[in-house]
Amino acid sequence: MDTNDSLRVASLWHSMHAISQQLSPTTGCSEIELLEANTFDLHCFQSLTGTKFFVVCKPGTQHMEALLKVVYELYTDYVLKNPFYEMKMPI
Repeated sequence: MDTNDSLRVASLWHSMHAISQQLSPTTGCSEIELLEANTFDLHCFQSLTGTKFFVVCKPGTQHMEALLKVVYELYTDYVLKNPFYEMKMPI
């Protein structure tokens, strides 16, 4: 995906995420974790700070939640511990 496609997917996901919180029939629903399509699966992990991590994979790929948690751990170790990093700065 190029930059424009990435921005479109992120914008669409943000909108669906906000709408799903309001329309969910279950109380306490806070996020969408998986979007299943015919040709791909889109997994999302949202950290406590609100940063979202995504992975696009083939349908039915296993252990993507664990992968996203590892990516988040790496993010916290290498990005957030960087004294020159500022929030909302591109990674």
